[in-house]
Amino acid sequence: MTDTSLLHGTLDALVLKTLAGGARHGYGIARYLEEATGGALTIEEGSLYPALYRLERRRLLAAEWKPSETGRRAKFYRLTREGRVELARETRAWAEFSAAISRVLLPA
Repeated sequence: MTDTSLLHGTLDALVLKTLAGGARHGYGIARYLEEATGGALTIEEGSLYPALYRLERRRLLAAEWKPSETGRRAKFYRLTREGRVELARETRAWAEFSAAISRVLLPA
């Protein structure tokens, strides 16, 4: 995606949704989002890790250090109960917002 301003405000929801499928480390989250969007999104470390720390501080994620697939230690993040509630809330809000914008940009 060339215009990263469209990503502003949605990264937290994308991270929460990614982790709904199970625990992942930061690199795994970034790769998943890139693959799931067909390469339309490339999440840079400078955006991802502050988002992960912010979500962890809000207790929406929990983290623990474990060996990665390569044997190196990595911090794996997982959704908390509060994170699942927030994901549902943000998903509803996004659906309402995108429907409203679509009514303007894509009139029938």
